[in-house]
Amino acid sequence: MADLFDGYPLGRQWDEMFAAPGRPRTPYTGLFSSLQPMSGEELAARADVLSQTYRDAGVTFAHAGEEQPFPLDIVPRVIGHQEWSVIERGVAQRVWALEAFLADVYGAGEVFTDRIVPRSVVTTSAHFHRAAHGLVPPNGVRVHVSGIDLVRDEAGDFRVLEDNLRSPSGVSYVITNRAAMTSVLPELFGDHRVQPVAEYPGRLLAALKASAPAGVSDPTVVLLTPGVYNSAYFEHALLARQMGVELVEGRDLVCSGGQVSMRTTDGQQRVDVIYRRIDDEFLDPVHFRSDSVIGCAGVLNAARAGRVTIANAVGNGVADDKLLYTWVPDLIRYYLGEEPVLANAETHRLDEPDTVEWVLSSLDQLVLKPVDGSGGKGIVIGPRADERTLEELAVKVRSSPRDWIAQAPIGLSTSPTLINGRIAPRHVDLRPFAVNDGTDVWVLPGGLTRVALPEGELVVNSSQGGGSKDTWVLSAPRPAVEPVPEQDVTRIEFTTEDLPVEPPAQDPGPPNDNALAQSQQQQQGAEMAISAVHRDGDGPSPRAGMAISAPGEVPPC
Repeated sequence: MADLFDGYPLGRQWDEMFAAPGRPRTPYTGLFSSLQPMSGEELAARADVLSQTYRDAGVTFAHAGEEQPFPLDIVPRVIGHQEWSVIERGVAQRVWALEAFLADVYGAGEVFTDRIVPRSVVTTSAHFHRAAHGLVPPNGVRVHVSGIDLVRDEAGDFRVLEDNLRSPSGVSYVITNRAAMTSVLPELFGDHRVQPVAEYPGRLLAALKASAPAGVSDPTVVLLTPGVYNSAYFEHALLARQMGVELVEGRDLVCSGGQVSMRTTDGQQRVDVIYRRIDDEFLDPVHFRSDSVIGCAGVLNAARAGRVTIANAVGNGVADDKLLYTWVPDLIRYYLGEEPVLANAETHRLDEPDTVEWVLSSLDQLVLKPVDGSGGKGIVIGPRADERTLEELAVKVRSSPRDWIAQAPIGLSTSPTLINGRIAPRHVDLRPFAVNDGTDVWVLPGGLTRVALPEGELVVNSSQGGGSKDTWVLSAPRPAVEPVPEQDVTRIEFTTEDLPVEPPAQDPGPPNDNALAQSQQQQQGAEMAISAVHRDGDGPSPRAGMAISAPGEVPPC
């Protein structure tokens, strides 16, 4: 029978499962052993069940204006505990540095005074909002939830591709992927120590409550969604349900007297924390787009008055601007005094004329990204672009270099993926999610692995037709139980020659009740005799130290 992985090609890119043909990497050893005996038909049948499970659960994503089931590949991605520890530290470090940067940008601005980042980089960002200046969140947290996109280069090292600090999406698929996989391939989980992901809603709710205005002991949290037509509406509904909070739209909220409330059948109820999943521009028509009908007028003023917390904070987009991304390693050194745990991808700013000219002459060898883009929109991969696309790109770059960054192409790692009944390599990235409650940055084990389903495709975004994989982070193996050391004993061996010639006298054993009673009677008789001597005055007093013997016994000399 043919091996499921027979003919699996390895290219120049790093492959997540295989170090060489037929030789899996250490974290994949167990998974490889479990999947290898399966036939392609069996795996495809289980994949159909997996897909049906997703459709039944209504796990969808809007692509090209059409609501579609979100593709989930049946072959999971596996990350060992040691490698995950590095990712975990690197993501948390990055979040702390960007938190400090945002507090500085909308506060004292020391990062500009110390010439770490040019002020113009921030003030020219489309996501910098002066309306947020001086607005200090109750517990100082602006980045309650973040998604840090990572890719693995040809050498196998993880590199940060971009930061998402506004409304990073995708965590609902992490949760539903795991639930679907455990129902379709339960035996795999029995053989692996996979770290759970189900605690994410609880962690998020705890972080949101921790950010409530001062003096509110039992805050009311709501999730604000743009509505059912948003591409991530499924995620909004799932998170609200699992956190046990109300899912509201802008029309459900009212702001009066600096206090935000939601309309309910029992009247208006005060709202303390708004986990918003709509962009800044649509959040508050008083300060931003006046034609917005999906936000709540006055909510920013209520936040400034300390009556409500907005999560994530308004203005965070200035820190995930792709031009600012090039300064993040410097921000880590400046605010934390540490070297970055995770390196950036090689990136060029177009802030010098010479650099701009070099980029324009090398468009066919670089990846150009708009600095305020998201979801993979606007990215041009030079080596794969046609001549007309490159000509149009050159015009845009020359007219506004500030709006672009240039990156050296990275051969994204590949991962075995079921394609038309066969296992084939497809490019993947990784988006770990971090939750900040003000005292700790917790990183969800695994995050979302996105996979580009067309062969050779490098854009993995869900909005561009990509799928996903369940991402397993393996726990450290249990420590081996050490054997109890044998105690030092002296062994004496006997032979028949050591036995005495005459058998030993038989042990009479403990005295029985009769013998014990006889001894007590004898002792009692002796005491009565002594008492009689004292009464008659003929004998010596026992206080003189004279020993008394029982009748029939010889007193000691």
